[in-house]
Amino acid sequence: MNVLNRLAETIAQRAGADPDSSHTARMLSKGPEKCAEKFGEEAIEAIIEAAKGDTAKLTYEAADVVYHLMVMLTAREVAWADVLAELERREGTSGIAEKASRT
Repeated sequence: MNVLNRLAETIAQRAGADPDSSHTARMLSKGPEKCAEKFGEEAIEAIIEAAKGDTAKLTYEAADVVYHLMVMLTAREVAWADVLAELERREGTSGIAEKASRT
């Protein structure tokens, strides 16, 4: 099992925890909209670091983006395994071809 799968499991386990004892539970208790807002904030921070060219800070922010993406997915009851399955479905398909298949 890789770190992303372990993180997804940890988030799922903490979803029902006391919000006073878990940052994840606290975010989830605020609802999906707040989780989406926080994901957006973290994505913007990563974009800023990418534009600046600071790879250390970008790496840090990218980790935050992944974590908050997973929290947002959990808030909307989308399993990490489903995201991985979608990526596997797309594997080996050109981005241009994949996009054209949606129209």
